[in-house]
Amino acid sequence: QVQLVESGGGLVQPGGSLRLSCAASGFTFRSYVMSWYRQVPGKVRELVAAINGAGTSTNYADSMKGRFTISRDNAKNTVYLQMNSLKPEDTDVYYCNAAGRTLFNEYEYWGQGTQVTVSS
Repeated sequence: QVQLVESGGGLVQPGGSLRLSCAASGFTFRSYVMSWYRQVPGKVRELVAAINGAGTSTNYADSMKGRFTISRDNAKNTVYLQMNSLKPEDTDVYYCNAAGRTLFNEYEYWGQGTQVTVSS
């Protein structure tokens, strides 16, 4: 039922830009915090950016240095990650995450991941 379908990854030269999209279905999208993570090889997934349900509050990893912007369109059930001034060290698999909770349960869903490669 729950699906997070990512798109927008690919190969880009250093200094270039990419816009990742994550289309969600199967849950009440507006009630979930949406996030982007990246997978560091041999490490846990690292938070890149997060946005609350209403899209009024965002958090960013300090290492992103203001180059990335997260946004969401609740009418389209989609969250975006605009990535500018990309560096080779940004090369990773990027994952879309949805997180919500009730009094008794926590819910978390993951996308399949999309490869971002920054190389000349």
